[in-house]
Amino acid sequence: MNFDSIQNTLGNFTSTIGSLVKVALMSRGTSAKSPVKEGRGLVIMGNGPSLRNTIDNDYDWLCSHDLLAVNFAANTPDFFRLRPQYYVLADGHFFSGNASDPNVARLWGEIEKISWEMTLWVPRKAIHLVKAFVLNNRNIKLKSFNLTPLEGFKGVTHFLIDAGLGMPRPRNVMIPAIMVGIREGYRKIYLCGADHTWTQTLSIDDENFVVSVQPHFYKDNDKEYERVRSAYSGLHLHDVLGSMTIAFRSYWQIADYARSKGVEIINATPGSMIDAFPRRK
Repeated sequence: MNFDSIQNTLGNFTSTIGSLVKVALMSRGTSAKSPVKEGRGLVIMGNGPSLRNTIDNDYDWLCSHDLLAVNFAANTPDFFRLRPQYYVLADGHFFSGNASDPNVARLWGEIEKISWEMTLWVPRKAIHLVKAFVLNNRNIKLKSFNLTPLEGFKGVTHFLIDAGLGMPRPRNVMIPAIMVGIREGYRKIYLCGADHTWTQTLSIDDENFVVSVQPHFYKDNDKEYERVRSAYSGLHLHDVLGSMTIAFRSYWQIADYARSKGVEIINATPGSMIDAFPRRK
């Protein structure tokens, strides 16, 4: 065994122990797996700018699949046209009760209006808070996942993922959204609006602040720009780039896990920077 192999084995051993400790401290029971859904695909709709063209030009194709929406999608008119079967929220900002962000208050107000059956997936630790928002809407079914990050030996991490105790490091909402799709029993999952062209929107201003304005398929308002700028205010460039690296690495871990489960993940986002999944128009 050469030095690189030894170093890799030791790194996996350390990461595995770390993951087991995190699971023991952070993970609890979560929603069970659903039976395999044969003959039905799932489209995960990220909020990247390319989703606008997909909705406008491929609406019938979208509606021929089950749909999963994320983040602020409910604040758009398209949400009530598409009527997705699933919705995933992962960022703590949605559950902080932060009255200073009217976009979050509006989001929960829009979700309360849902008139079709939809499953809302949220982090396990937030499920009790979410119940207060959707208590009066019987169309919404609540499910939860553990956001505990898992790394290390494949056999151990795959076992923990199967048990719903964690997932590859969830640096953005698309990662838990894909894991939800697998957990819901889908064997073919398409990614749309997953542009991830973050490096193209990254810059440094004259005061050495990192600026990252990530466009969406809808138009962000001034409040959202202010929130994003505030979130980046304490970060350095290497922090931001490191976070991006973690996200792209997680996709490769997901691809490996999906293959082991017979799940096909297809990146149908034109110009996407995700390189872990096969592409299709």
